[in-house]
Amino acid sequence: MTKTFFPLPVTLLFLFTNSLIAQHTIQGKLVTETNEPIAFANVILLNAEDSTSVYKGTISEDNGEFLFEEIASNDYLLKVSFVGYEEYLQQISVNSDKKIRKITLKEGASNLEEVTINARKPKITRSIDRITFDVENSTLSSGSSWDILRQTPGVIMAQGQLQVRNSSVTVYINDRKVQLTADELQTLLQSYSAENIKSIEVITNPPARYEAEGGAILNINTTSAISPGYKGSLEGAYTQGIVPKYQFGTSHYWKGDKLNVFANYTFSPRKEIKRDDSYINFSPNEEFGQRWESDFERVTRSQAHNANVILDYDFDEKNKLSFSSNLFFSPDKTFDNSVRTDITTQGNTAFSNFMTDSEVGTDEHNIGLDLTYTHKLENGGSFSAAAHYTRFNQERDQKVATNYFDSAGENVQNINFNTSSGQNIEIFTGQLDFNSSLGEMSFDAGAKVSNINSNSGINFSNAESLDDLYDNLSDDFYYDETVSAVYINTSRDWEKWSAQVGLRGEYTDLLGVSLSTNQRNRQEYFELFPTAYLQYRASDNHSFTLDYSRRIERPRYESLNPFRYFLNENDFNAGNPNLRAAISNNINLNYTLLGQYFFDVYYRDNGRSPASLAFQDNQNLTIRRLQANLLESKSYGLDILHGRSITGWWYAQLYASLFHEENTFLAVESNNAEVTNEIDAVFGQLYNSFTLSKDGTFSGNLSFTYVSDYITGSYNFDPFSTLSLGVRKTLWNNRAELSLNINDIFNNTNTRLTSQYLNQDNSYFAQEEMRYVRVGFKYNFGNFRLEDNQRSIDAVERDRL
Repeated sequence: MTKTFFPLPVTLLFLFTNSLIAQHTIQGKLVTETNEPIAFANVILLNAEDSTSVYKGTISEDNGEFLFEEIASNDYLLKVSFVGYEEYLQQISVNSDKKIRKITLKEGASNLEEVTINARKPKITRSIDRITFDVENSTLSSGSSWDILRQTPGVIMAQGQLQVRNSSVTVYINDRKVQLTADELQTLLQSYSAENIKSIEVITNPPARYEAEGGAILNINTTSAISPGYKGSLEGAYTQGIVPKYQFGTSHYWKGDKLNVFANYTFSPRKEIKRDDSYINFSPNEEFGQRWESDFERVTRSQAHNANVILDYDFDEKNKLSFSSNLFFSPDKTFDNSVRTDITTQGNTAFSNFMTDSEVGTDEHNIGLDLTYTHKLENGGSFSAAAHYTRFNQERDQKVATNYFDSAGENVQNINFNTSSGQNIEIFTGQLDFNSSLGEMSFDAGAKVSNINSNSGINFSNAESLDDLYDNLSDDFYYDETVSAVYINTSRDWEKWSAQVGLRGEYTDLLGVSLSTNQRNRQEYFELFPTAYLQYRASDNHSFTLDYSRRIERPRYESLNPFRYFLNENDFNAGNPNLRAAISNNINLNYTLLGQYFFDVYYRDNGRSPASLAFQDNQNLTIRRLQANLLESKSYGLDILHGRSITGWWYAQLYASLFHEENTFLAVESNNAEVTNEIDAVFGQLYNSFTLSKDGTFSGNLSFTYVSDYITGSYNFDPFSTLSLGVRKTLWNNRAELSLNINDIFNNTNTRLTSQYLNQDNSYFAQEEMRYVRVGFKYNFGNFRLEDNQRSIDAVERDRL
């Protein structure tokens, strides 16, 4: 398939940075006649020669301050306007950095048609251990939390997962781990309004207070309750991809003097279509080699229910008890798979084909319960105790039927089999956290213990045709894991320096047992995970940060399960109960220029990271995807980030990354040879937001992402890109909202993956419904300007479900 790709917008970086040669800045502050700061006012520089030509524009921040940078020496007219206040004009001459004394706006009658109001621009700030993407009340505050995460600097969507620097991320809400599987997380965040988000923190090297498990963290900070009252909302969305999809939801929040209650329910009936075209060249260099070309289609039908209930009770100003629950139910989820495979010889003469139909039915539920007690200390510190419980259950039945045909179209063979499988997982965790001040230092300490118990089984029936190919098909697998952890963390600021160091220790005791094979995998180990950060602020315009962290990546529970799940008798997935956790070491050097240009150089050694590797057996004509530890995995690169207001109504943000990735693995179907898959690639992400009406109720955004190359295991991605557009209109004094989003306008997100080395040659092009149009409507009632207590709780173990 021929595809058209957009050129990488890295050249736009020079459009952003060439203005660095400009010489001057203009600073000022806007206040009312009662000396209150004025936020979101328009501040415009006009060329003094004609007093109508706009040179630059910006808006005032929450504290009333505004800033113009990179201003050429010249005469200008400064114009300030804001609804309800008289227009302000001042002539200024610029030949050096200029600080304007406080500007007082006078109240007056204003014609709304003559005044422009802009939504606040997002802000990007760098602290010692993270980048903060501030989006509250900005043009990004529309749509869902999932949309904002996809627009966060450096975040890429690959194979249905959010990733940062080619590693899966862990999502937190208010410093608490979201306790859902990857699919459930997406469903939750798609129903979680972006209006509730204050900021997103990108933490590439998390400090010791966070779990040592996983890679980068995306921490969602939500707004907090400000006044008593009730608010609620009803919302719905219609999405048209290949087939239509629907979503309905309602949220209710009530705040009293001591008790806060939040409840949310979302129902998402969906039909999804996924198509693949793939090939396998078995023994491509031999006389009797075969080429298999397959066309695959999967139709998924689901009716997911997601409910959240949160209760906060304030005993007094210092003591608080919180309870939260997250309930996810997906009954009668079905997958209807159909595959046609054409087989040709090296002479390209068709001599046979086969067709496989597979029906899968799944029932799944996931229940999470949390209880937390928090006590505030006199010195501003706090102590908290938390307990968590998860119960995950999945039941799955599968029917597979394959019919083989010769070159004349005659049915020559039929193979049928059924499977029935189930998995039950229980997670218990308890943790204590303490933070306080020790003189000029801040101090954190805590402890946590977690236990994970998993029982799963699979039973094959009518599978006589598979007995000659595979052994030990039916099986029961038991897994038990206990992780005990303690941590300490301390930090201190000086005049130009900041430092933070931490240490986390984790003891792991696990046992995995496969009853059919009598395999026992017992592991006990203790690991230390140090973190260190050092920041030097040379001046207001230049700062440097160096940080280091040691992390661990544990296998997902399903990866440890040795069961085989078949697409047909020649194509299956299999887990590995002998997978080992992998240790990674990460180092990062950041330089920040003028507080808004960020340059990061990083190196990451992921060690023997667990991965999914595909191998074709050229003798038995099968392909299987196995879970295995890589022999080595590492990456390094340079990231560049900058965001700015181009005009008063246009904000643009550019993220560009030049990176190297490599994975070394054991090729089990190639005499166990060592193979290294490596790339040098470019990733570019450009986001634009626009205020499209004078009253600020109509806004839009345009985003573009391009990736030149990417790898996962033994597979290489072809280049892919995404261009998306969204508009939002608020109605009836912000009581209602109408939105339209068009994702992947040119259908270039889906791309081909290819694995070619030694005697391996296979490829597939997965075509998911990435191009779609979504129309949404939300209606707020009650005191809808209240901010609620939505959040999630820390249970990192759930991410491995």
